[in-house]
Amino acid sequence: MLFNSGVFLLGLLPIALIGFFALGLAGRRKLAIIWLTLVSLVFYGWWNVAYVPLLLGSIVVNYGIGTVLTRRKVKSLLIAGIALNLVLLGYYKYAGFLLATVDSMLDLGLPVPTILLPLAISFFTFQQIAFLCDAYEDVAAERSFANYCLFITFFPHLIAGPITHHKEMMPQFDDARIFKPQSRMLALGGTVFVVGLFKKVIIADTIALWANPVFAAAGKGDPLQMLEAWGGALSYTLQIYFDFSGYSDMAIGLGMLFGIRLPFNFDSPLKARNIIDFWSRWHMTLTRFVTAYIYNPLSLSLTRRWLASGRPGLRRGNTSPKAFLVLLAVPTILSMVIIGWWHGAGWQFAAFGLVHGLFLTINHGWRMLKMRWRWRLDSDRLIHVVPSVLMTMGCVMIGLVFFRSPDLATALHLLRCMAAFNGLGFHSSELLDWDTVQLQLLLLAIVWFLPNVQEWLHHYETGLGEVRSATWFGRKQRMVHRMFAWQPTPAFAVVTGLIGFLAVTRALSAAPTMFLYFQF
Repeated sequence: MLFNSGVFLLGLLPIALIGFFALGLAGRRKLAIIWLTLVSLVFYGWWNVAYVPLLLGSIVVNYGIGTVLTRRKVKSLLIAGIALNLVLLGYYKYAGFLLATVDSMLDLGLPVPTILLPLAISFFTFQQIAFLCDAYEDVAAERSFANYCLFITFFPHLIAGPITHHKEMMPQFDDARIFKPQSRMLALGGTVFVVGLFKKVIIADTIALWANPVFAAAGKGDPLQMLEAWGGALSYTLQIYFDFSGYSDMAIGLGMLFGIRLPFNFDSPLKARNIIDFWSRWHMTLTRFVTAYIYNPLSLSLTRRWLASGRPGLRRGNTSPKAFLVLLAVPTILSMVIIGWWHGAGWQFAAFGLVHGLFLTINHGWRMLKMRWRWRLDSDRLIHVVPSVLMTMGCVMIGLVFFRSPDLATALHLLRCMAAFNGLGFHSSELLDWDTVQLQLLLLAIVWFLPNVQEWLHHYETGLGEVRSATWFGRKQRMVHRMFAWQPTPAFAVVTGLIGFLAVTRALSAAPTMFLYFQF
């Protein structure tokens, strides 16, 4: 089921709210939790009911292992639990790809099975691995099976995140306030939700009409010219930006309708001044997970071995090239390749991770050089900020070519076109016209000059996490953003209502399109 479908907007959502609050007001809190879990299972099973038992089986097994780990710190059990989750993920997501790769390399004529990927398996697998690790470290302990079921299945974040931690969700499920309608939470949640819906159905689905033909042409090997190729890459960059930003807003807004705050997962990443900053703003909870459970353990292990050999480690402004490569570049690149393959089974996703790993390594190396030369790390002057933002966006667009392409060959062909191998493309083109350019410029203005939804509502707590400064264009723009910050007034009610009316009308009048991150 999709957030932008009529069956959700007019059916499941109001039924879920009415049932949850009716049971909560009657004092049946546990039944309210169970009700919300059942609604979430209906939401999940609407796509394919055959995979509901898989989700439930995963929940039961991980809850049992986690319960044991909270009482007895058996490392072998933790490893077995993690391995079991990875085997499940590996079978459904990577078995077909691996068999096809081996068959193509060795020409064995192996039958390659068609395995339908269970929706959200990447998300609920990572979430439960985090729970097992936290249970082993005494960070998480859960006595209520009903609460744990809701923790995993809660439909606002089930399909595409954010990836939540046990310790930030469970206290909320035990809070008596969530079982009664809260006018402020309903108003804020509704506002955040309709803004996200607007981004998806009005903006993302529109710009997709310009992105898809370019990648389709690249897939056929058409000799695209440079401006056509860059125009398609920019269109897809804006499409996935507003699609994923819209989903993240809708997830937080839906959670707030039920009194639950989810962590921020998207923070204007195209305003980032470097690729390190970008990954602190894009899919923030995935970055948090990979940093805590993959990068940090790997980096710590390498550092211990390195220091045990008597060699100096990473030092501020004075690090040897070999130490930099071993202690920073290796864990960074490996972590990013894992992120790439987490998104999908294909060499193009591995390339996506590798490219970003190299970008991050170069970024870290440049910052270390600036520290050695005693240069200022970051400047707020526009003459420095604007080129940094544009260069970062260019790197992001190159990475997203791999992300969007159906295979590695298509991605490499499109990158050659972007490098002007087939000409600059100043003549008229069916793939890049003035209407497309105008739309792209308008969307870039929205991305760069307007606040995101958590900045717009910064006077009120919406999601979990820190709300950053509203802009990178200086004090005057921050003052403008504060002047027009959201308030519960009739004027803002009209603005929110208009946004909601346009979004809902569009959602109900067209066939709903899947969110891009649903495929992961």
